[in-house]
Amino acid sequence: MSLMLKMESPIKLTIFFYIATLFSVATSQPSNNLTPAQFHVGVILDSTTLVGKIGQTSITMAVEDFYMTHENYRTRLRLHGRDANSDDLQASSAALDLLQNMKTEAIIGPQKSSQAVMISKIGNKTQVPVISFSATSPTLSSMHLPYFIRTTINDAAEVHAIAALIKSYGWREVVLIYEDTEFGRGIIPFLADALQEIDVRIPYQSLISESSTDGQIQEELYKLQTMQTRVFVVHMTPSKGATLFLKARELGMMEEGYVWIMTNGLVNVIECFNRNVVRAMSGALGVRPYVPKTVKLENFATRWRKRFHEDNPKDEPCEVSTFSIWAYDTVNALALAVEKVGVQSTKLEENFTSCVHLPVFSNGPQLLKAISNIKFQGLNGNFELRDGQLQYSTFEIINVVGTGIRGIGYWREKQGLSRRVDTNSNKSYSTSLPDLNPIIWPGESIKVPKGWEIPVSGRKLRVGVRITPTSGFMNVEIDPVTNAIIASGYAIDVFEEAIKRLPYSVPFEYKLFGDTSESSLKLSYDDYVYQVYLGNYDVVIGDITIRYNRTRYADFSVSYTESGVGMIVPVKEAVNRNTLIFLKPLTADLWLVSIVFLIYTGIAILILEPKMRASLRGSLSMHIHTIVHLSLFAYKEKLESLLSKIVVIVWVFVLLVLTSSYTASLTSMLTVQQLQPTVTDIHDLINKGDYIGYKKGSFVEGLLQQIGFDESKMRGYYYPEEFDEALKKGSTNGGVSVIVHSIPYIKLFLAKYCDSYTMVGPIFKTAGYGFAFPKGSPLVPDISHAILNITDGDDIIRIEKKWIGDKNCHNTGSIIDKSNSLNFYSFWGLFLITGVVTTISLLIFAIMSFFKKRRKMISIMSLEMSSDETNDNRDLPTISQEEYQKSNTFGPPDKHNNDASPQMP
Repeated sequence: MSLMLKMESPIKLTIFFYIATLFSVATSQPSNNLTPAQFHVGVILDSTTLVGKIGQTSITMAVEDFYMTHENYRTRLRLHGRDANSDDLQASSAALDLLQNMKTEAIIGPQKSSQAVMISKIGNKTQVPVISFSATSPTLSSMHLPYFIRTTINDAAEVHAIAALIKSYGWREVVLIYEDTEFGRGIIPFLADALQEIDVRIPYQSLISESSTDGQIQEELYKLQTMQTRVFVVHMTPSKGATLFLKARELGMMEEGYVWIMTNGLVNVIECFNRNVVRAMSGALGVRPYVPKTVKLENFATRWRKRFHEDNPKDEPCEVSTFSIWAYDTVNALALAVEKVGVQSTKLEENFTSCVHLPVFSNGPQLLKAISNIKFQGLNGNFELRDGQLQYSTFEIINVVGTGIRGIGYWREKQGLSRRVDTNSNKSYSTSLPDLNPIIWPGESIKVPKGWEIPVSGRKLRVGVRITPTSGFMNVEIDPVTNAIIASGYAIDVFEEAIKRLPYSVPFEYKLFGDTSESSLKLSYDDYVYQVYLGNYDVVIGDITIRYNRTRYADFSVSYTESGVGMIVPVKEAVNRNTLIFLKPLTADLWLVSIVFLIYTGIAILILEPKMRASLRGSLSMHIHTIVHLSLFAYKEKLESLLSKIVVIVWVFVLLVLTSSYTASLTSMLTVQQLQPTVTDIHDLINKGDYIGYKKGSFVEGLLQQIGFDESKMRGYYYPEEFDEALKKGSTNGGVSVIVHSIPYIKLFLAKYCDSYTMVGPIFKTAGYGFAFPKGSPLVPDISHAILNITDGDDIIRIEKKWIGDKNCHNTGSIIDKSNSLNFYSFWGLFLITGVVTTISLLIFAIMSFFKKRRKMISIMSLEMSSDETNDNRDLPTISQEEYQKSNTFGPPDKHNNDASPQMP
C-alpha cells in the first residue's frame, strides 16, 4: 500500500502540471490563430512537503496568469512535473528523465539544496539552466555552478540581521540548532563568523539528523536543558522545525528565560503550520526577507489562498509566503526570457558521462544570459538577479504571539535595526540599542531574558578558593562536622556582595583548590586560574592579578582593588640634625646663585650712586664690605639716583621671598620628622647587587626576571612576618633591601608595620585583582557591573576598614622626592627679573654718563676758543689766571699749561 502511495505522487504531480499547461494554452491562444511554440520545462519538487505544495500552487498560477496577460506571445512554457520524494538520488533520476525523454531545456527546482547540487552539475554538462526558488544554502554558487540560478536569497544574507538582533540585547552565548544536511550546514560558517565579529560565543552546536525520530529530538533538547545558555538559533526545514518546537514546549523550554530565533526557512511557512505548532512557537523571534505590501500582492494573496485550499483540501489554511512569491516570479522570469530568445530548433550534441548518455542543448548559453539579465516588476518588487541570485538588503523581524505573528521591526544593511522601514533613508541606527516594537517573550513575558540560567539539574555555581598567607585577604577553613568550605576575607566579602547585587539568584558553593596545609601555598596562581578552563570551577576568586597571559584561557571581571606593583622599603631620617643643618634648606646651586646676585646687585648700586663711589676708600676688604652692605641694607641708605632705587626695590622683594622660603624650610626640617625610603629606584638594586624579596607563587617572580634581576639575587617569602624579618636583616645580612609586591598586599602589610616601612611606587602597572571565569561566561558582565557598583560607593570603604583597618599610616603614600631642600629652579624667575632690571639700569646710567661728558667737553672747547679771541682783541678786558681756573669745573689746571696762561699786561 505504501509503495502505491509513493508511486501516486509522481503521477499526480505530472498530471497536475500537464492539466495546468493545457489550460493555459487553451485560454490564451494568439488572435492570429497561430500555434505558439512550446518550450519544455521540467519541474522537480517534493510534492508531499509544505514547500513543495506551495510551489505547485504558485507555479501553476504563474503560468495561467502570465499567458492570460500576454496572449500574443509566440512561445509557451510546457511544464513537466516530477516528484523527488525528498530523496536526492530520485531527484537526480527525475532530472535525467526530463532531459533525455522530455527534452526539457530548463528545470525549475529542485526544492532542496542537496538536490540542487547534483542536478546543477547535470545542468552544467547539458547547458540547461537550473532555477531554484527554495535552495538557499550558501554552498551553491554560480561561480562553481554557472547554470545554477537562485531566484531566492542566499542564507548568508540573513546572518548579520540575526547577529544584530543578538547584539542589541547583549546576549553573550548562543547555541545553534540545525539539520545535518546541505541546507542546515551551509549557513553555519557564515553565522559563526557574524557572531564572532560581535564577540558572541557558540558553546555548543546541536545537529539534528534528517532521519532523527521524535524521541531523538527530545533527547537532544534534554541535553540543551542541562546547559547554561538559553539563546537558541534554529535553522531547520519546516517539518523538523515543527517537531522541535512541539517537543520544546513539552519540556518547558518555551517558558520565561528562553530565547528562540528562527531563520528564514522556518519563518516563511509559519502561517501554514497547524495552530498547535504555532502556539508552541509563541514568544519566538524570526528573520525573513522584507517584501513591500502592494495592491498587486494583496490581490494575488487572496486568489492564492483560495487556490491552495482547492489544491490541498485536507491541509491547514496557508498564507502567502516568500516561497510563494519567489516561485511565482520565477515562472514569469523564465517565460520572459524564453520569449526573448525564442524557441529554436535545438541542436543536440552527444555527451557521455559515467554510463549516462546526456544531450547537450546548444541554446542553453543564450537562455542563461537572457534569464540573468531579465528585469521586471514582480510580486517581490524589482526582480533583478546579480551573481546568479536575488539580492536582499532589508529583513523583517517577527515575533510569534499566540497563534499568529506580528512584525516588531526591520534590519537594513548599513542602517541596522529600526522600528520602521524606510528604503530611501540613509540614516544609521544603533545595533547596541534595540529600536524595536515591544516583544512578547516565551512564557508571555515582557522582560528581556538575560540569555542564561543555572541548569535545571540544580548544580550550584562552583567557586574556587585557596589559602593565602595573609588572612585579611582570604581565609579558608574546613568545617570539622560538615566538611563544608568556610571562606572569609576582603576578596570573599566583595564576591558575596556582588552576588547579592545580581538581578537574579545564583546559588553557589566554595570548592578548595589544593588543601589547607602550607604546601598549598606553593601552588601556582596560573594553575589556579587554569582550573576554570579545565571546567573544574565556574569561577575562581581571591588575590588573582589580571594578567595578559591568563586572559588567553579565562575571562576576568573588572578589578576590585587598586592596581599596580610597588616596593616595601625601610625608612630613615631624611635630614641629619647636625651643626650644618642651617645650610640644608637651600641647595648648593641656589646658595651659589644667591651669592653671585648679591655681589652683582651691590656693585650695581655702588655704580649708580656717585657720592657713595666717591667716598669709597680703603683696602679691598673694605670695598667688599661696602658692596655686601649695600646689597643687604641699601634700603636704609639715602639713595639719590632713581635707577638705584628701582634696583633696590626689586632686589629687596627677591630677598624677602628667599628669606621667607628659607625660614619655612628650616622650620620644617627642625620640627617635622622627615622619613625617606632607603631605596627609590629598583634598578639601583641591580647595579649594587643587592638582594630583593617577593611573594612566592606570584607573577612578581617572572616580572623581576624580565627587568634583569638574577635569580640568585631573589629571595621568596610567604608570610608578612617573613617580610619584616628579611627587611630588618638587610641585604648584607641574609635578608633583602626591598620587597616587591602588589599594592593591595602592601597596604595590608603597612597597616601592621607602619612605623618602619613605606611604599615606593607603583613601579609597574597591573590591572589589579579580579575574579576569573571560563571564556565567554555570561556572568562576567553582570558581576563586573556589580563590582563597579560596590567600588563606587561606601561598601568598599566598609570592607576595607573591616579587613585592613582604619589605622592612618602616614607612610602608605607614594614616595617620589628625595629631598625637601629648595633649589634654583624654584626661583629662577625671580633671579631673571632682578638680573634684567639691574642690567638695564646700568645700561641706562652708562648712556646718560656718556652724553653728560660729551656736553661738558663741548663747553670746555667753547671757553678755549673765547680765550684765543681775547688775545687778538686788545680792547677786550682780560681775566686773571685764578678766575680762569675757577671757571674750569672739570678739575685743576694742567701744570704743563701754566706757562701758556694769558699774562697780565
